[in-house]
Parts: sequence; C-alpha cells; structure tokens
Amino acid sequence: QVTLVESGGGSVQSGGSLRLFCVVSAYTYSVGWFRQAPGKEREGVAAIDRIGNTYYAVSVKGRFTISRDGAKNTVYLQMSSLKPEDTAMYYCAATDQLYGATLIRSLYKFWGQGTQVTVSL
Repeated sequence: QVTLVESGGGSVQSGGSLRLFCVVSAYTYSVGWFRQAPGKEREGVAAIDRIGNTYYAVSVKGRFTISRDGAKNTVYLQMSSLKPEDTAMYYCAATDQLYGATLIRSLYKFWGQGTQVTVSL
C-alpha cells in the first residue's frame, strides 16, 4: 500500500506563486497532480514518471512545473502566474505500473487527501 500526503496549498493573489509537495511512502512509477474545483470533474494537471519525463495539461503548460526528488520521496508542483481559475483542491496520485507520464485518471491507483489552493483577484 502506498500513501501520499500533500501540503503547500494556501491562498494567493492572482499572478502569485505556490509550491505544492507530495510525499510518497513507497516506490511508485508515475506521480500525477490532479485538481477538482467545486461542481467540476477532477482533471489532470501534470505528471512525471520514474525517469523524469513530464506531461502537462494545456491550461497550465508554461506556468506549472512538476519535479521529483527520489531521495526524499517527494514530488513538487511549482505553480506560477496563478489565475483565479486555478482555484481547486489539488491531489497527488501514483500508479502501480509503468505507464509513463500520463494524466489518465483511471490509471492512478493511490491518492492523497488533497490540499486547497485558492487564487483571488
């Protein structure tokens, strides 16, 4: 069983930055960040595989950066130029098989509890 714990969320003004952290308890293949706003479906934001390949949703490409530190079992999501539409609960998730950097939600087996990001005008 793999557990994931997110942190780093908070409130920020439009144009600001935040860094999210996801600490993973055990070996995993891909780790992804997803988000869910009230009344909307959960959507993929960014993913990274074991060898560092990354994939981003169009809406965040160029503004968000995903990275991982294997020694610390931690995956980061650096978010810059934040917009009010980035407001959501952010979740990290991990796969238990080798899929590459994917944002296909159904491939992710383990999920964290989420951290709230709120961006105001």
